[in-house]
Amino acid sequence: MTPPDAHHTVATRTFYDAIAEDYAVEFRDVLARLPLDRALLAGFAELVGKGGRVADLGCGPGRVTAHLASLGLAVFGVDLSESMLAIARRENPGLRFEQGSMQRLDLPDGSLDGVVSYYSTIHTPQDELPALYAEFRRVLAPGGHLLLAFQAGDEPRRYESAFGHRVALDFRRMRPERVAALLEAAGCTVLQHSVRAADTAHGETTPHAFLIARTPA
Repeated sequence: MTPPDAHHTVATRTFYDAIAEDYAVEFRDVLARLPLDRALLAGFAELVGKGGRVADLGCGPGRVTAHLASLGLAVFGVDLSESMLAIARRENPGLRFEQGSMQRLDLPDGSLDGVVSYYSTIHTPQDELPALYAEFRRVLAPGGHLLLAFQAGDEPRRYESAFGHRVALDFRRMRPERVAALLEAAGCTVLQHSVRAADTAHGETTPHAFLIARTPA
């Protein structure tokens, strides 16, 4: 499947293709130091149920995909960046990873028990979020669950370089209550809405938000 050629999509793919190896090293063990994040992932996995079919959208090097697999989910990853996917496949040879855009998923309606978007909606322009959440809703089966993670706030941040690479990309913070309203408008019921403080000891500068939603049974 060929991703759409929207400017932000091209910019996102270019950015992560350039920094993939550095990013994978920097964030290899990030979940090990985030017990609250792991607890939410475990809760999501329990809601979905062992063996549930889940897509990790914007999976990057596959660290969350692998963690969800360890929790008993039948999970696969989707990402724009072939460089990220190469790392994910190399480090997780038993899991499936596909190139594609989460805005246009090559999946039938209602084919998933769960969708995870772990900091992968943060490059999507705000006016495109309703359509994006509608796409997540489309691929979820009745009673399916969605987990979103993102930095909480209002001010976007633009990077003109990363890890010594001259690539530019916008990172958008979002208000959890606005995201919750958009999920409700897309036909989901928000079950969990939590925000944790920034882990300043490891360089975080903003609070982090987590929403778990469910489609109607």
